[in-house]
Parts: sequence; C-alpha cells; structure tokens
Amino acid sequence: MNKNLLLILMFLAPFVSIAQTFSVSGTVVEAETEMPMPGVNVLVKNSTKGVVTDFDGNYTLDNLEEGDIIVFSYIGFETQEVPFTNQSTINVSLQPDSQALDEIVLVGYGQQVKKQVTGSVSTVGDETIDNLEPTNAAQALQGTTSGVNVAMNGGAPGSNANIRIRGVSTNGQSKPLIILDGFQYEGGLNSINPADIESFTVLKDAQAAIYGTIGANGVILITTKKGRKNQKVRVEYEGYTGIQQTTRKLPLLNAKEYALYLNEAYANAGQDVPFTNVNDLGTETDWQDEVFDQAMMRSHNLSFRGGEENVSYSLSASNLYQEGIVSPSKSNFERSTAKLSLDVDLSEKINVSTKLFYSSVDVKDINSFALGSVLFNANNIAPIIDPSQDNLDGTIDLGNEVVNPLTQTRNTYNSSLIDRLSGTVQASIDYAKNLNLQGRIGFNSTNTRHRDFTPEFNYGAGKIYTTPTSSVTLGKINDYDYTFDLFNTYENTFGENHDVTFLLGATVYQTKGEGLYGSRNDVNANSWDFADLSSATGVGEDQTNSSYSYVVRRLSYFGRLQYSFKDKFLFSAMLRRDASTQFGPSNRVGYFPSVTAGYVLSEEDFFDSDFFNLFKVRGSYGVLGNDQFGSFQYLALLNGEATYVLGPDQSLVNGNALGVLANQDLQWEEAKKLDVGVDIEFLENKFSIVADYFHNRRDNLLIPDIGVSGIYGTGAPGAGSPTINAGEVVNKGWEFALNFNEKVSEDFSLSANYNISFLDNEVTEVQNGLGYLEGGGFGVGQPAPSRMEVGFPMGYFYGYQTNGIFQTQEEVNAHPSQGALGAEAQPGDIRFVDINGDGVIDENDRTNLGDPIPEVTMGFNLQVNYKNFDLSAYSFASLGQEIVRNYERNQPNVNRMRYRLDRWTGPGTSNSVPRATVASTSNNAFSDFFVEDGSFLRIQAVTLGYTIPKEVTEKIYLDKFRVYGKVDNIYTFTKYMGYDPTASTGDPIGQGIDYGFYPLPRTFSIGINLQF
Repeated sequence: MNKNLLLILMFLAPFVSIAQTFSVSGTVVEAETEMPMPGVNVLVKNSTKGVVTDFDGNYTLDNLEEGDIIVFSYIGFETQEVPFTNQSTINVSLQPDSQALDEIVLVGYGQQVKKQVTGSVSTVGDETIDNLEPTNAAQALQGTTSGVNVAMNGGAPGSNANIRIRGVSTNGQSKPLIILDGFQYEGGLNSINPADIESFTVLKDAQAAIYGTIGANGVILITTKKGRKNQKVRVEYEGYTGIQQTTRKLPLLNAKEYALYLNEAYANAGQDVPFTNVNDLGTETDWQDEVFDQAMMRSHNLSFRGGEENVSYSLSASNLYQEGIVSPSKSNFERSTAKLSLDVDLSEKINVSTKLFYSSVDVKDINSFALGSVLFNANNIAPIIDPSQDNLDGTIDLGNEVVNPLTQTRNTYNSSLIDRLSGTVQASIDYAKNLNLQGRIGFNSTNTRHRDFTPEFNYGAGKIYTTPTSSVTLGKINDYDYTFDLFNTYENTFGENHDVTFLLGATVYQTKGEGLYGSRNDVNANSWDFADLSSATGVGEDQTNSSYSYVVRRLSYFGRLQYSFKDKFLFSAMLRRDASTQFGPSNRVGYFPSVTAGYVLSEEDFFDSDFFNLFKVRGSYGVLGNDQFGSFQYLALLNGEATYVLGPDQSLVNGNALGVLANQDLQWEEAKKLDVGVDIEFLENKFSIVADYFHNRRDNLLIPDIGVSGIYGTGAPGAGSPTINAGEVVNKGWEFALNFNEKVSEDFSLSANYNISFLDNEVTEVQNGLGYLEGGGFGVGQPAPSRMEVGFPMGYFYGYQTNGIFQTQEEVNAHPSQGALGAEAQPGDIRFVDINGDGVIDENDRTNLGDPIPEVTMGFNLQVNYKNFDLSAYSFASLGQEIVRNYERNQPNVNRMRYRLDRWTGPGTSNSVPRATVASTSNNAFSDFFVEDGSFLRIQAVTLGYTIPKEVTEKIYLDKFRVYGKVDNIYTFTKYMGYDPTASTGDPIGQGIDYGFYPLPRTFSIGINLQF
C-alpha cells in the first residue's frame, strides 16, 4: 500500500511542479529622473499575460512560472527584459530610447515617421539645447545642423541672430520662417526661453513648400515642452550664474609708440613734430581696459509638468539677466517669460489644447556696432588723454568724430520695454473612420515702448556729438497678427502595403500695427529722471512727431498627398495657393507646387544585410514664394515732399507729393529648390550618415531704384525710382552629417556629431540698367564697398587690388598715376593694380576683393557620460569668407593698430604696410589692404556636470540634483585682427563689414538642476 502510494506521488510530482505559479510586484521609474511611470506595459514574453502600471508606476503580475521572461515596454523608452527566478519584487528603471524619440519628425501641418521622410530635414533636440543653455535660442542651431549658418549681430546683451539656411538667396529679407507650436512667430528667437523648447526641426528644401509664399528662406519648426498624461507632477528648477569678460583686445599702440608714430608721420609730411619729448607724455591710458569690464549674468527656470488620464499640463517661468561687458550699468538685457500648456481629451475622438507664451524684455543699450560706437572711440582716441577728460579741447586734435568713450557711455540714456503675448488654441476631432479635422488659431500681440534721452553736453569744439540742447524721444509701437489654420487629414492603409495620407486645408493670416513717435528739446533739469515730453519745454521746430500704420493679409489653400508602398517606395506631392495684399490685383495669387520621392533599399529582400539598418535615397523639387518686402510698392503713395505756391499772395507752402514710383506689375519672388540625398544607418544604428546635394535658384528678385526719366520727379525729396522683378541668385552645394551613439556599458556612453556644408553662391541676373546694386559703407565719402553683380557672390567686396609698397621714386615713376584716388604716390605708399591696363589708376580699376559668404561651415559636438559625470563640448567653424576692417579712422592724430610698427621706413623695410604720414595719400582708398581672411574655428561651449547619487538625494526629497560648470565662447582660432570674425550686420549687400564689432563675451558659469 505504501509502495503504491509512493509510486503515485512520484508520478504526479513533475505535474505538480509544472503547475505551480507565482506572483511578482514592483515599480517602474524613469532612469534619468527616478519618477514613477504610469502606463508601462508589463508582459510575459510569448504570451498574452500582462498588466499596465498604475498612476504610481506600480504593478502586480500573477500566474508566473519560473523561467518566464517579463518584458517592460513604453513608447520612447528602451524595452527591458527581466528573467523571472521566483523573485517577489522586480523594480525596473527604463532608459530613454534616443532613436525612438527621433522617429517622429514634424513636416508642417503634420508629422512623419523619420524613415519615411523624403525631404531634407534636420532636428535639434532638447538635450543639445539644455547642454548649450544659450541666451538666444538661435545659438542652439550654430554648428549643430548642416546647412544652417547663425551669426550674431554682436555680443551686446539681447543681440539678435542672423539665421541663413543654405546661403543668401535674396537682396531682400533672408530670415527663415519661424513656426512656434504651429503658428507663425515674428518675435525673434531671443524672446523665447530656450529651456521651454523641446526641439527644432529645420525644413531646408521643397518640403517647406507646404508654407508657400513664406517658406522660400527655409522653415524652422519649434516644438515646446508639455506635460505627459498619467504622470505625477514633476517640478524642475534650473539656474546658473556667471561672469562675462571680453575674449579679445585689439593690439593698439601704447603712448610712446603712438607719439613716435605721429612724430614720424608729421616729419614725413614736412611739418613740426607734435611731441618733443616722447619719454615724458604725462598720461598713458589703455582705453580698452577702461571700457571693458567684467559683467555678470544669471538665469532661473522653474517648471511644473504632469497629467491625469485625459489631461496633461505644463507651467513654466523664467528670468534671465545679462549685463554687457561694456558699461554694464548702461548696457543690459532682462527677459522674463511664462508659459502655460494644457491638453485635454474630451473623448476618445475629441482633443483640445492650448499654449500661451508671455515675455517681457527690458533692454538698455549703447552704440555698439557702427561708426561712432563706444569701441570705435576706444580704439581711435589717443592713449595720451586722461580718462577724466570729458571735453577734449586743449588735447591733441582727433577730428570731429572721436570723443572720450567713457563720457559717451555716461551720456547714454535709453530704455526699451517689449511686452509680448503669444499663443495658440487647437481642436482636433476624429469625425469619421480614418478622417481627422483640426482647427487652430495662433496670435502674437506686442507692445513696445522706447525712451531715449540726449543730455546737453559739449564734447569739444567741432565735435559732431556735441548737443547744445537736451532732447527726449518717445516711441510706442503696437503690432498684432493672427494665423487661423483649418485642415483635414485622411489616413488609410489599402491591401496591407499601400499607406496613404491626404491633407487638405486653408490658412488665413493677418498682421497689422501702428507706431507713434514724438521728440522735444529742452528737458527739465537736463536729466534722465525728467526725460518725458511733458517735462520738456521745446516749441516750434524743437518738437516733432510722426506715426505710421500698416496691414498685410494672406489667404492660402494647400494640399499634400503622401504615399508609401511596403515602407519601401515613398512619394509626396504638395500644392499651395497664396493670395497676398503685398501685390497688385493682377499678380496677387501665386501657385507653389513640389514633389518628393524616396526609395528605402534596406527594405528590399536582396539588400538583406547585418551591417546596414537603413539605406534610403530621396529627392525633392519644388517652387516656393517670398513676399517678405516693403508694403504697398504697387501703389502710388503721397509720401514725398514738395513746396507749393498757394493763395492770393502766392506764398510758399510745404506739403506732400508723389513718393516712390509704383509698379503694379510686381510679382512673387520664386525659389526653385532641388535636393538629392541619402540617409544611412548602420552597425545596429550606432552610426548614421546624411548626405545632400542641393541647387536653389531664386528668381524674380526685387531690384529697387530702376532708372527712369527725371520728368517723373524721382529726384524730389521723398521720391524715388520704382522697384521691378529683375534679379536672380543661385545657391548650390553639398551637406554631410555623421552621427555616432554608443552605450558602451551601464556606466559609460558616448555620442558625437560632425556636420559640414559646402556652399557656392552666385548672382546670375541684375537687370537695372547698371548691372549691379551697391550697399554697405567704408570710411567717409568713399564709394559703397559691397555689390550684387552678375557672376559674383551676393554682397562681394568691390575695390582696388594692391601690389605691395612703392620702394623708390623710380618705381613710382614707372607706374600708372594714382592721382585720381586723392594724391600722387610717393615711396612708401600702397601700389594699386591697373586692372584694365589703361595707364591710369581710377575707379575703373576696382575689382573683386572677396566676399562675406563662407564657402565651408562645419560643427563638431561631443557628449560623454561616465557614471554620475557628464561632459559635453560644442564647436563650429566657418571657412572661406572675408571681412572688411572698417574701424580705423582716417584722421591724422588717432591711435593705430600695432601692425603699423611694421610700416615702410625706407627701401626694403616693408612691402605690406605703408609709410606714416599726415599728408594726403591714396592709402586709405578701399582696397584689399582692408580686407582680411575671416575664417575661424570656435570652441563654443564645454560643460562638466555631476549628478548627486540617488541614495543621497532621496534623503532631502529630491529625485535629481545635478551641479555643473560651463564655459561659453572658450576660444576662437582665427587670423582676423578684429574683435570677432563673426561680425556682420546681416544685410545681404553690406554684410561682413566690421564697424567695431562688439565681441561675444566669454562666460564662466556654475549651475544646478533640481527635480522633485
């Protein structure tokens, strides 16, 4: 009996063990933040068993058997598999999946899986933005995206950025279109808090044709951060403080060198020397040390993000304060922002969302980038003048322009307050199977108030800055615009292999505004404290006012078809119809088509490869428009001036007259864009390569001041010649981007990015009777140094070519006369080349001296994580462009750069720097002597951070505590002698001319990141 029972039990034992089941519980959190993750799928591999984590990230999984594999998965995070070995608790930390996060790409009025994108699109994510922590969000695109060139207007606090996508294509407005969370944003990227930005998406080719008339210069789509549904509120604080300093001082002559130079210059001109004892000059002032100062900056960002089952929300606020490294009390920038985001699912089919942005900017500035700027005066004033000398009478004569820069800053009073409210409200409804309707309205409302006060002050006899009476100017500007979008999307899959998306929609856009200005002399007490129109007492011509108003409207219809066959053959076609009030009735409407296509070879059976993960070739072609230019040029306006004889006494009366002649036939500028590219990912997606060839032709450019008969009165005050469509520019080149991303171990990861762009810019048509347009400025009374001319790059420099220095009188006699340039040459003067060979050096011998458009731009960026340490470094370079040195004054007694120490002093002493003289010469005529190589490599930012271990932060109720140190603008490798090789006004014709560029500061900062 016992034996039989034992045999039965032995037979049943395996079945009993097989049937034995267990339970396991645990919590799933984000690895980076340690925040609980609701909604995570917890499944048993190869089965239907599974649960979803609750609001606190907790789960319980029953009926497990030993040896089961538990799979934890969530969109945007790396899937994790854990073997079950009879544990009672399994806690999991999910890592963000950078590739999954990059899978969805915005393409305008929609999004696509990255694999199916057939246009040239680049993305910069929040990790890069957070690492750089730029004061101006545009700086996050500098060196991180191929084909995008970002040049700051200067290093003054709050400076704007000039963004160019694939070159300069027009003599008009070249800035790209900014789309912020779906609506057109005209506020400038320096008014947006970079910490609120989740990503930049740059549309560089015909993919931007969905935006029609406003997409010709490229499109930058900005997506801001928002909350996540089923997430507990996450509170984050980011703050830093830093010290700024100049990166460079110009090499100027010291007092003794200055005195010796002037003595030589006067002696060479046959005049008495000004300094009889150069060893006893009394005062020696380093004016750059006097002007430059250390300046502080600080930043605070606070955000709350979270959500419930059907609601997500985000609330953030920030404050940035930056002082200038020149006169910090008179030059500073403060930006305060607030942002609210709310997303609500009213039902399974209806969603509404809104985002509101508020920014308040307070700017005080100095003259920082023009002839007469503070640095211009600091570089030209004599080093023998005492800094306390406000009135320069009794000192050495520096002409009528140069004044004491310290006095100039003390007498600078201004303030600009800019309040902006922007936002969007959107509703989406899935009203039928495969059909979705979205409506969205976005708006911008801006109020600008400006006050400027000029005190009564005497800088010295003949100085142009002397003001015999004080004055105040007030300005108030109100700008408002709105964008209304309504679009319907149809998505369906036919026969499992045919994916179709069809978009049809309309957009209404209107912008309007008004400005009111008033000025009045004789301010009470000659004081900034009383600088108001009501306290000033000026009457008659001592009080003036002006105003303006404008309105521009645009109505657009657009459609897009996207087709995919087996995720292998890709096709897209777009058409947009725009009607704009910028044009007359006969040309108000424009049609802008485009097509894109792609072929994913890696989806083919014959391409089966363990090496390649993706191999896609793509191409696009489209026509885009541009109406970003002055309004009402098709209308004849009475904004000219004239004097009339009126009344019985035939008295003279001033009045209005016809202004610039109208052209009712003005048409759209058209951008015809071709792009062919390849996207490759290989070695388990660790490496990726993106390569593009592009050819952009912009025609119908608006050429102003077309010569007409004077009988039309174009020479009268306020009048002018008409503008016509008569120009064309071509930009073509190559772009390459290489990315590497590797998680070597749990403690070590590495990512790197290298991008490079090659650009060839050429003007191919200017039909204005002259064959060219001029722009820019050099010195005083000299011809414009920049041109737009057929066969040359946009804004190339046009002047005299040099061929060394005359060494002897025999060389002067054997050379064509240079007297037409201002004076006959003497030994030691610059020798100019007789380009046309007519035996005379004159204006007909001017030629191409280089251009300000870089031929090559590149960026290299690196990020390393080791245990709790993180290191990031960003750099960018620009090669092949030239810069005009235009901050040296042509006055006898101003200070000089140190290269003048290598001047010609006799035969054989120098063949590059002319002699010192105060006599008339042609040495200051615009020539390649003033044109320098502007190529540079800049180490943009290096950050080293450390995250406090979790076991420490938990004790103080923090989920994350990171401290870091950062250095911005570390060093610039360049041969350029000026402050900064990125100097530019941004003008298409006139960029690259350095008027005394305010340098970008080097900043040392420390900061913290907190999450709880």
